[in-house]
Amino acid sequence: MNRTEKLHIAMFPWLAYGHTMPFLEVSKFLAQKGHRISYISTPKNISRLPKLPSHLSSNLSFVEFSLPYVHGLPLGVESTSEVPIDKVPYLKRAYDKLRDPLTDFLKNSNVNWIIHDFAPYWLPGIAAPLGINLVFFTIFNASTSAFVGPPSALLDDRRKRPEDFTVVPEWIDYPCNNVVFKLYEIVNHQQCMDDDVSDFHRIGRLIQGCQFVTMRTCFEFERDAIKLLIKLYQKPVVPVGLLPPLLSLPSNGDNKWEAIKSWLDSKGEKSVLYIALGSEVNLSEDCMHQLAFGIEKSNLPFIWVVRNRPVGERQMNDIVPPGFEKRVSNRGLVLRDWAPQLRILAHSSVGGLLTHCGWNSIIEALKYGRALILFSGASSDQGLNARLLHSKKVGLEIERNEVDGSFTSNLVAATIRRVMVEPEGEVFRANGWAMREIFGNEE
Repeated sequence: MNRTEKLHIAMFPWLAYGHTMPFLEVSKFLAQKGHRISYISTPKNISRLPKLPSHLSSNLSFVEFSLPYVHGLPLGVESTSEVPIDKVPYLKRAYDKLRDPLTDFLKNSNVNWIIHDFAPYWLPGIAAPLGINLVFFTIFNASTSAFVGPPSALLDDRRKRPEDFTVVPEWIDYPCNNVVFKLYEIVNHQQCMDDDVSDFHRIGRLIQGCQFVTMRTCFEFERDAIKLLIKLYQKPVVPVGLLPPLLSLPSNGDNKWEAIKSWLDSKGEKSVLYIALGSEVNLSEDCMHQLAFGIEKSNLPFIWVVRNRPVGERQMNDIVPPGFEKRVSNRGLVLRDWAPQLRILAHSSVGGLLTHCGWNSIIEALKYGRALILFSGASSDQGLNARLLHSKKVGLEIERNEVDGSFTSNLVAATIRRVMVEPEGEVFRANGWAMREIFGNEE
């Protein structure tokens, strides 16, 4: 491929907002370079994406495929945020049924390359006969991919028991400071695996079938893990950078942000803790209450984004303990369902983030140098991210029981105070602030 050749590239992300957004960022970057982009997803997932800048709309078009019906998946569901974790396998089966409409599209569209996610293990079988090249874009970081391992380990089911994921794999050739899963995390994550085709099989088949692998990281943060992956995969591994999201201008009449901003303006510099557990973390009532009591006991000003549970569970809209909001009303703001996260993190009054350890949220917080309180959401890569940042002293993990994930409100309060205000937490605040050089670098 020469540098001036303009390509037709199809983007095919998994059905989760944490995947569709990074795929959109890469799409916009490639469209700016003059390539033609067909971004393929389902109608609901496409409608949730932000509006495109007008100068890109001629090169970037959205292609909508209806999600086929699968017995067991609630009607109208198109993304992971709409279902409890044990229904995600049905979403994977529905996604696999997109194979036929995608094949028809590819036969009639002159696509040169497909940039795909971890799930469509059947894609090499339809792309190769059509002469289409594949790029596996993993939205996870290199340390997670290194822990997951080479295709040989993924396809031969070498790790059968949950305990096998709680130790450092033999192929890791650099000091990784115990970046492993805890037992409760892997048991929880296995609920979202399809019994017919595991996530490990999907990833193994796609690493084998693609021309190269690209991931959302950079050498400055994960040199050892990237170098190991090149050896393990026996093919190029290209870090695309961290893709820190850009802060757009607030629209006129954005009353929600105006109210939050005036509240933040009244607080001291780096004094506010922001708490956000992602769009898909569903804690039990007891866990939510322990977390709330810990936040309350920390005695610090805070903003907490609380999300309703998805369909298929008791709709516990008030998962926050009774009387909590009243008791903390002089120093805490509880926001329901959605908040302008990037704007809040960018505000100088915010000092730290209590996070579920999704890679997107970590990148957003470290872009602004915020200290991290690590509370793994026990799904996907989150536990590994928590250990990685804890080992780099960029954040401090809230201690939880290895087997059942339980924890106490006193530990929550102590960890928050240590990272946010106490002298022995200065190392986390300093390291978080220094990370702006890497995570805020838009080049």
